[in-house]
Amino acid sequence: MFTNSKIAIIGSGSWATALAKILLNNVDSINWYFRNQENIDFFKRNGHNPNYLCDVIFDVEKINFYNDLNQIAADSDILVLVIPSAFLKESLSHLTVDISKKFIISAIKGIVPDDNLIVGKFINQQFNVPLDSIGIIAGPCHAEEVALERLSYLTIACPDVKKARAFALMTESSYIRAHISDDIYGTEYASVLKNIIAIAAGICNGLHYGDNFQAVLVSNAIQEIKRFVDKVHPITRDIKGSSYLGDLLVTAYSQFSRNRLFGTMIGKGYSIRSAQLEMHMVAEGYYAVKCIKEINHEHNVNMPICDAVYNICYENISPAIEIRLLTENLR
Repeated sequence: MFTNSKIAIIGSGSWATALAKILLNNVDSINWYFRNQENIDFFKRNGHNPNYLCDVIFDVEKINFYNDLNQIAADSDILVLVIPSAFLKESLSHLTVDISKKFIISAIKGIVPDDNLIVGKFINQQFNVPLDSIGIIAGPCHAEEVALERLSYLTIACPDVKKARAFALMTESSYIRAHISDDIYGTEYASVLKNIIAIAAGICNGLHYGDNFQAVLVSNAIQEIKRFVDKVHPITRDIKGSSYLGDLLVTAYSQFSRNRLFGTMIGKGYSIRSAQLEMHMVAEGYYAVKCIKEINHEHNVNMPICDAVYNICYENISPAIEIRLLTENLR
């Protein structure tokens, strides 16, 4: 279906770099957008991203670099969005090229602030892209392990499963397995929520709660995710699948999880601002929890873990006090 289609990666962070590596296993070339021309020049000279996954060496002859968003959109058939959700709206505000006929893949796992929309719905509403031309990359897949070529599993979700399958085939390799789903809303909301849960897990780690409590936290978390996604998009789904439970587990427990790291720093006493500055990376869950809190005003789902993270991040409640209160609501 996507034979000879030109693929563009919009973003230059660690996950964007990992996806470039994945796609170049199967396609002859990609288009790749970097905001900073200096980073493009460095990449061309040295064969690697100057800031992320620097050990991954690329054949730069297979990469067409751009720092003009409109030009790369015009030159590409498939756009893979890998810009942090907090900056997506501003970044795409400069887009004047019509993308309504293109296939858009979100690899962001976040919510667009202010609009309180998951990325797929934002793209649908803002750029008139039909839902069956929007896909989501989900699943437990850290960029660092892709760089090491450790076996990882992706889920490509799209209402048009033929498109999902065609794109999934473009990602498969000896170390990547890809499955498909038509649950675009559930997979994307679950991807958002697991980042919030990972912050909670990190806070508990920073407060020296042990493995026993972490297990209780995560087992309650998957129930919380199920309650929410079933409310906002009630279809039959297996919440135990890798794109739901698997993604939650790796984000809550992995040493590579930036959301867990962010939470751990908060639990150890860092302020929100100091943790953000020291990480040099975006913890999507920090922005997502405010959006989920506002969205849940309409749905009124019982979400004690998300509420606890919100209170710590936005209401300046002591992590020690808030988590102690949370322990009374878990089973």
